[in-house]
Amino acid sequence: MPHAPPEVEVVIEVPRGSFVKRDWHGRVVFVSPLPCPYNYGSVPTHLGLEGDLLDAIVLGPRLALGTRIRVRAWAAVTLTDRGMADDKLVCSRDPPRATEIEQVRRFFGFYARCKALLNRLRRRPGRNACEGLIGAAEALQRARPLGPDWTDSPVPF
Repeated sequence: MPHAPPEVEVVIEVPRGSFVKRDWHGRVVFVSPLPCPYNYGSVPTHLGLEGDLLDAIVLGPRLALGTRIRVRAWAAVTLTDRGMADDKLVCSRDPPRATEIEQVRRFFGFYARCKALLNRLRRRPGRNACEGLIGAAEALQRARPLGPDWTDSPVPF
């Protein structure tokens, strides 16, 4: 019998449909010309590969800014931004359809191309790409537990 997908707590930083991207502390880091298609947040107990909180999206209806929700992580998308790899868990309460997972992968392919353009305009070097899907358990194994000394992202946005 296969293992159940891991369950994680996600704190919503960008509600679905929002144009404003905030960081963990609530600071505005970016105003998008397009609304966010997913509830976007982070797992407050783990650091991703680039040293910031592990990113997560939550499929389903819009959740309010600051919502803490326990959900299952079904997959992850690996995004490279300025040469730094970063996994983003794909979460929901119910198992997502394969078409939903594919839509997430395609969205992050588009996002990587947009981010490459933005980084060029900001004169920030490094490769930008969507590296594809991996298992949620693999992404969680690549992440590391948040230590007591972590205070903020080492990556300037």
